[in-house]
Amino acid sequence: MILKVKNIYKNFGGIRALNNCSFEIEKGKITSLIGPNGSGKTTAFNIISRLIKEDKGKILLAGEDITNEKDYNVALKGISRNFQQVRLFKNLTIQEHLEIALATEDTKMLKSIFKEEQTKIKKIKEILSIVSLDKPLKTYAIELSYGQRKLLDLAIAIAKPHTILMLDEPVAGVNPKLRQEIKQILKKLNKRGETILIIEHDMNFIMDLAEYIFVLDNGQVIAEGPPKKIQNNPKVLDAYLGE
Repeated sequence: MILKVKNIYKNFGGIRALNNCSFEIEKGKITSLIGPNGSGKTTAFNIISRLIKEDKGKILLAGEDITNEKDYNVALKGISRNFQQVRLFKNLTIQEHLEIALATEDTKMLKSIFKEEQTKIKKIKEILSIVSLDKPLKTYAIELSYGQRKLLDLAIAIAKPHTILMLDEPVAGVNPKLRQEIKQILKKLNKRGETILIIEHDMNFIMDLAEYIFVLDNGQVIAEGPPKKIQNNPKVLDAYLGE
């Protein structure tokens, strides 16, 4: 297993966001976390990536306990993620965003940015080709449509050196055509060996993409298994599909 979440508890004031939450992510597979709003999905993502600290429990990445690591150290160890809301710098270009993403350490950023121009541009174009973002490299983020910003956001996550790609609602708010394009992008990445953990509310999207699904409700895993098993689980129908 590439990632293990073990007995995680997290309270926000009087609200318990995660309650003895445990799950394991297998290397090389597309796994999804689903559940109703407030079930703890994004809280789990934030704890895994160390943006917030759990009250109790452990996180293991490739067998290493990362529970007490800082977020930037966890990123260097191989966790790359995006966020529900696209986080781009409106006055930076596509190229500049990807140059920063390709830098593996802050102290190496300048060296990374000033690598041989031809090699750097080739790598950036390869990543943009993966996500089918066909825009000039000098295009500013503010000039991109919402769908194009989502693709750039995905490209940034891919560009960061990683062993697991964590995506929080990558198709939220996009049109059906782009939704299908992103699904195919993720399937191609998986065929290349990528391990992907994804949160998404679009059940049709997830059921056609994920190989294994964990269902959260009230901060706990209430069901797990392949898509067909999840679709027919009464607990899932009650907790999520029937909400």
